[in-house]
Amino acid sequence: MKIALLGITGIKTGKHNLKDPRLDEAHNLVEADKKTHAQVDVVGEDQLLDADAILVSMEGRADVILKDLEFVETRLGRDPQPAERAALEKIRGLLEQEKFIFNSGLAPADLSAVAAHNFFTAKPVVVAEPMEDPDALLLRAFAEAGYICFLTVGGKENRAWPIRKGITAWEAGGTIHTDIQKGFIRAEIISYADFVAAGGETQAKRANKMRLETKQYVMQDYDLTNFRFNK
Repeated sequence: MKIALLGITGIKTGKHNLKDPRLDEAHNLVEADKKTHAQVDVVGEDQLLDADAILVSMEGRADVILKDLEFVETRLGRDPQPAERAALEKIRGLLEQEKFIFNSGLAPADLSAVAAHNFFTAKPVVVAEPMEDPDALLLRAFAEAGYICFLTVGGKENRAWPIRKGITAWEAGGTIHTDIQKGFIRAEIISYADFVAAGGETQAKRANKMRLETKQYVMQDYDLTNFRFNK
């Protein structure tokens, strides 16, 4: 995923590891040759509209609201069609209350009426807290943008795989390799809480904490996962 910065100092652009302490804990419980973090791409202000989420300072929060408000006023001044005008007036009301379009509860018909436009606050806007640690801040932006990870452990690496929240086991398998998706049979799942409580993968299996899930299973954050598939 891609996170754009606005008014944020202390985080450089480029690829960043998501330093989630849960991966460190998993690495202590399961022996593997290496540990591989999930990664995000951090980009500058010039890519705000292309990013999956925007990470802003308190001043940057006001800036993105103002940018959207100026655009709304411009569109309203051009005598849009009734459906678009109604949606824009609702959006103006939200912005004037310093609310974002994202997760605002706007009706699908309103969103459809302005679908041709790019609004900054229509995507997740994450406001940095004063003195917040950069690693914790990126983790929070990742989560608030609607992303989670699943884990594969043992052998060559213990690895966190980033996925969008709400995707299925079948879709998650495809993030590793398309062959897994094509030949998907079942996903062996151990919840992260059960994995830690048992003291490792083998112990969790002995405690009957492993479940066999179908391709429709909706992945949960930090599920320990092994895919069965036809090669």
